[in-house]
Amino acid sequence: MVPRYSRPQMAAIWAPANRFRIWFEIEAHACEAMAGLGVIPKDAAKAIWAGGAKAMEALKVDPDAEIAKIDAIERVTRHDVLAFTTWLAEFIGPESRFVHQGLTSSDVLDTAFAVQLTQASDILLAGIDRLMASLRKRAFEHKDTLTIGRSHGIHAEPTTFGVKLAGHHAAFARNRARVVAARAEIATCAISGAIGTFANIDPRVEEFVAGKLGLAVEPVSTQVIPRDRHAAFFAALGVVACSLENLATEIRHLQRTEVREAEEFFAEGQKGSSAMPHKRNPVLTENVTGLARVVRSAVVPAMEDVTLWHERDISHSSTERYIAPDATGTLDFALNRMAGVIEQLVVYADRMKANLDSLGGLVFSQRILLALTQKGMSREASYAAVQRNAMEAWRGNASLLALCRSDKEIREFLADDELVALFDMRYHTKHVDTIFKRVFG
Repeated sequence: MVPRYSRPQMAAIWAPANRFRIWFEIEAHACEAMAGLGVIPKDAAKAIWAGGAKAMEALKVDPDAEIAKIDAIERVTRHDVLAFTTWLAEFIGPESRFVHQGLTSSDVLDTAFAVQLTQASDILLAGIDRLMASLRKRAFEHKDTLTIGRSHGIHAEPTTFGVKLAGHHAAFARNRARVVAARAEIATCAISGAIGTFANIDPRVEEFVAGKLGLAVEPVSTQVIPRDRHAAFFAALGVVACSLENLATEIRHLQRTEVREAEEFFAEGQKGSSAMPHKRNPVLTENVTGLARVVRSAVVPAMEDVTLWHERDISHSSTERYIAPDATGTLDFALNRMAGVIEQLVVYADRMKANLDSLGGLVFSQRILLALTQKGMSREASYAAVQRNAMEAWRGNASLLALCRSDKEIREFLADDELVALFDMRYHTKHVDTIFKRVFG
């Protein structure tokens, strides 16, 4: 994780101290379940909880020192879980012989990974909620703020800035549902032993541990939790990143000098360029655009991790050590950065209106076309008549209304008052309430 683009709460999830705490809880819950089944003494399970609590306290008080001890053991064992259980045994004593009984390393690693991903999901959902709240507030604020809609980057027809924001809100509502589903899919527990056959551990232990950790039981874990679950999780994050970039790109375009319809908040004392004092650059949304690319870069490796040899290998492990902290941490940062952008977005309604009016009414060309067809002119002739006048207006020779008023062919079908009525901006906003009801309820 890059500290510059990581928030403390998310970084803490992927810190070694949190990982080791989860590992201990998995081992201790498994021992508690085995004690309940008579597999190990109940006093041993109590001793494991008590000794483990001391270990976790030491880890909390001086994490660097304790983690260094575990790392030193791993340099000898060359096995991370065995290094941890060896360190844990020093706090537990003789009863530590019951720790990890019947388990395999993947039981601990994969179940802990599931816990970390669900923890990360909850933070991401909070970030999506913040962004959606900011989009909702600003959408209602600008529900009736007229602006030009663009297709291919070219003026098309009028809309409102509120409708633009409502569209992005709807996208993040869908994204929220995707992350909720991804969280549910990833929240699975595997405590099934080597090859996943439960030969050395009772399936009831798995059920007990899963319940304690708030996870579902993995139906068939082989020796690892199937990686299609993880692929779906990272794919969902990738789609969220796409929506973030889509919103960021919209703001970047609106902030262009030639457009100037909206811009990121520019703080007192902020500098836009080391060379040009006049610059006010969309640096935050450009940053989000770049961060979105980093999040999406995790999707393909996660999908490639689905294919493992037989019941397990560890080709997925090194990949996940990179992509899980980086993708979740980066997306968390980007979501909250974008929420801040929307909360403080500066909107220039007058500039939107000026741009809307800048082409002399060209945005009403379809209304004239439809009116002519309704009056009896063929669609082909109507299109040709409107287009030849639109091209004159495009060249700045006159407004579209003035040109249509002087066009004999058009005037055969449309009276002057009918033509003027076709240039009423309210025609394009009459269903804004319907759109808002669909989006916001």
